[in-house]
Amino acid sequence: MFYSEDTIEQVRSENNIVDVIGDYVKLTKKGSSYFGLCPFHNEKTPSFSVSPHKQMYYCFGCGEGGNVISFLMKYENYSFTEAMEVLANRAGITLPKQEYSKAKKQEQDLKSKIIEANTEAAKYYYHLLMSKRGQTAYHYLRGRELDDETITGFGLGYSDKYSDNLYNYLKEKGYDDNLLKETGLFTFDEKRGVNDKFWNRVMFPIMDANNRVVAFGGRVMGDAMPKYLNSPETKVFNKSHTVYGLNKARKARENYFIVCEGYMDVISLHQAGFTNAVAALGTSFTSGHASLIKRYVDEVVLSFDSDEAGTKAALRAIPYLRDVGLKIKVLNMDPYKDPDEFIKELGKEDYEKRIKNATNFFIFEVGAKQKEFNLHDPQEKTQFHNEVASMLLEFKDDVERKNYIEAVCNEFDIPKDGLESLVKSKALTYVEKDKKYEEKKFVSKEQKKESASVGAGRILLACLLDNPSIFSKVKAVISPEDFGDEFYVSVATKFWEQMEEGKPNPASIMDQFTDEDEHKKVAALFVSPISHELGHDELERAINDSVLKIKKDSLERKAANAKEINELQDLMKQQKELEKVYIKL
Repeated sequence: MFYSEDTIEQVRSENNIVDVIGDYVKLTKKGSSYFGLCPFHNEKTPSFSVSPHKQMYYCFGCGEGGNVISFLMKYENYSFTEAMEVLANRAGITLPKQEYSKAKKQEQDLKSKIIEANTEAAKYYYHLLMSKRGQTAYHYLRGRELDDETITGFGLGYSDKYSDNLYNYLKEKGYDDNLLKETGLFTFDEKRGVNDKFWNRVMFPIMDANNRVVAFGGRVMGDAMPKYLNSPETKVFNKSHTVYGLNKARKARENYFIVCEGYMDVISLHQAGFTNAVAALGTSFTSGHASLIKRYVDEVVLSFDSDEAGTKAALRAIPYLRDVGLKIKVLNMDPYKDPDEFIKELGKEDYEKRIKNATNFFIFEVGAKQKEFNLHDPQEKTQFHNEVASMLLEFKDDVERKNYIEAVCNEFDIPKDGLESLVKSKALTYVEKDKKYEEKKFVSKEQKKESASVGAGRILLACLLDNPSIFSKVKAVISPEDFGDEFYVSVATKFWEQMEEGKPNPASIMDQFTDEDEHKKVAALFVSPISHELGHDELERAINDSVLKIKKDSLERKAANAKEINELQDLMKQQKELEKVYIKL
């Protein structure tokens, strides 16, 4: 779908990038920008920068960058049109009705047809479950104490023991192989032909928040492996951004979600009346899951398996949930393994009591850490106290940290004075380490990856954006053509035009490029890692060094291609004149 530049700019400018990204990433203000953990790669120290002034984001760790539109496209796997529609609705803007381009229409049609085929598959699986051919699967589910209302409500089904059953059914319905390949429901092999991915399994349709069937999970009824099998990722299914049961839990009246590990846990809890239960999809919990949950609630109760694997899964999930600002508690299900087993043995009322008495996430983390040490050994006991002190440094707010120190000391019988002293000592050490790490990460690492000329351009454009008063002095020395590379010349030309009009807007420059890599390059150009870190004199020196580097490289390129002696003499004269150039802030 085509939108005019004015429409795109209106949608972009009326959606503050800090507010939008803040719904997905926990951001902390640092200077004039905001920082958080990058949602596009795993990291422990925030390197993901969001600039309200520039209306752009950039990760100094992985290089992802863009504006508010490209963020939604990347994070939600939206098309440009889908991102525009979401942001327009968010800002209360009515988009002009446009015709889809042929390519976009084909893309939208394909997604719709995949969901349509999935829906047909779900109906077929349900039909088989309720037929004589599905009696084994049906009795398996009833043996797990699921009633007919629950089975129907979750659309549970059965994939037949014949490995081409669903394929033949959908072919009869008129679906062609090109589409069926896109569903992820089949394997296509030149020698073996086409086979259903799922066969002789209990089937769990996976729905998105809008009740659309985007994928499936299948469980064996015996001891075969793998026990659970999920659809591969497709154009409508992203495991890291899909939460099982969300389509139902989002309608619950509770202000928290119960987060489980598996399908059966969610279904059993819903049947028992806990309609706010959800689960990740056969994969480790991710920032995508956390951000999706945060849209609907402010608190979660983790109800993972009580074994060692479940404890590790909870410990991995907690940081992601914290990063998006969710309150977290951990439910203790001992002596039972999982919610499904607990509900069957003790019932709804006891589970409700466990929810009310759920453990604070940090007390749970410390408790898990304590199990790694023999507290009867003074040396190991000291190590444990040191580990706890390091963990407490996660809390940046002094009042919050003091409250947790007090709670931990009471819970684990640790001397308060000693723990406070340890925390204070470690805090001073970490400040120095963080300072050195920040200097290295935000300057050296990125600059080494770039050519000196591109690095100079990056510093100059970012500094011009923050110091527009020097533009007239800079343009007297260099022009966009001096940036060399065709892409950078194009960006500089657009930026020069904006600066001439007194309306610098790098986020709108990005809208004029469609390629994701180009978005990253534009973002990198206007987010210098040092533009906010330098004092007046250092900044002035950096600007002059950048201007001279860009101009010298430009003159050298021209000299290499010069064919006339007069042209060479003129270039040599310009090089000599550069010695007199010095731009004052």
